Amino acid sequence: MPAGEDTPHTFIPTDEPNLIGPGGKVDRSALFALYEQTEGDDEHQVTVHFTLSRDLNKRLDKYLVDRIPFISRTSLQRLIKEQAVIVNDRIPKASTRLRLGDRISVVIPPPPSNELPAEEIPLDILYEDDDLIVINKQDDIIVHPARGNLSGTLINGLAWHFQNCSNGALSSVGEKFARPGVVHRLDRHTTGVMVAAKSDTAHWRLGKQFEQRKIEKRYLAVVHGQVEPRADIVEFPLGKHPTEREKYAVRWDEKGKPSVTIYRVREIYEDFSLVELELKSGRTHQIRIHLSHLGYPIVGDDMYGGKHLKFGDVVGPKGTSEHGPREPLITRQALHAALLGFTHPIQDQPMRFLAPLHDDMRLLITLLRDFRFVKKFSVSGAEIPLDDMMPRR
Repeated sequence: MPAGEDTPHTFIPTDEPNLIGPGGKVDRSALFALYEQTEGDDEHQVTVHFTLSRDLNKRLDKYLVDRIPFISRTSLQRLIKEQAVIVNDRIPKASTRLRLGDRISVVIPPPPSNELPAEEIPLDILYEDDDLIVINKQDDIIVHPARGNLSGTLINGLAWHFQNCSNGALSSVGEKFARPGVVHRLDRHTTGVMVAAKSDTAHWRLGKQFEQRKIEKRYLAVVHGQVEPRADIVEFPLGKHPTEREKYAVRWDEKGKPSVTIYRVREIYEDFSLVELELKSGRTHQIRIHLSHLGYPIVGDDMYGGKHLKFGDVVGPKGTSEHGPREPLITRQALHAALLGFTHPIQDQPMRFLAPLHDDMRLLITLLRDFRFVKKFSVSGAEIPLDDMMPRR
């Protein structure tokens, strides 16, 4: 970097790309690639640090326009207002004047994938108001467009919904420089409750709740084996798999990030268990890896050791009157985001949502109860009402 310019430092692990390009500006392409790599990590907020090596006597918002040129000054002022920018460990104003030695930290949202076409995609809406929308996500749909998937995503479907069925739009945070409305994500084949923001203030305040681990997240999973002990806290650090690009793994080295999952066994069957999972962190593939590492992979999760099930695997060689024994029963990971709790970002009221199970997981659990049932447990700390999620036994 030329002498006399301030020196930027990126606050990212050593195995991730450097975000600072020529002239000390944030590299938009590198930022996009970094967010693509951390898909599904609720707590991954890319933060860039700058330290001034000379006295600029320049307003903060004008300085950031120079350093992050793909974000408009108006949007940067919004970031400052929403406390995504810190100067010398304090909350600044857009008009704050920068001096020699000042330290600036900026949480940068992801850049846009592309202009998003609205598409009519069925949505199971649990709640909607002027600031947010809560849905029960279907299987086999990714949340937002990426380089290989520019259509057919949840965001495309939400855009159509707002144009044709509802008022408002996805937060304009995403309109110019971020994935619109995306506050958190679920894997393509994980179903369940998700929230998306419709206003900019809601977007940043919800995002802060996720980052600060103030969100209640509960899942249901059907796993291979009878899980022992019946409840436990799993604290395996997670990071990128050392050799397989699409996977993550338990990492005990400096590249592993702290990850905490609490599991509680709700029912056991012959060779299977129904488990409630409480997330205390939000790492990519966290539940799937933690359960697999314990020796209880999720049914259908072939990436992490689970197996797809056919009807005969549960009900025996004769199958049922409707289905033959070799017909697929479930071909995705049997994982469902059942409960989401947060504080409304505008009304400041606690909110809690339950997402009913989808047909394939509901059928799997029904058949396990009918043909493989062993025992049901009353576990301290369990919160998901099974009677509201699936048929009663």
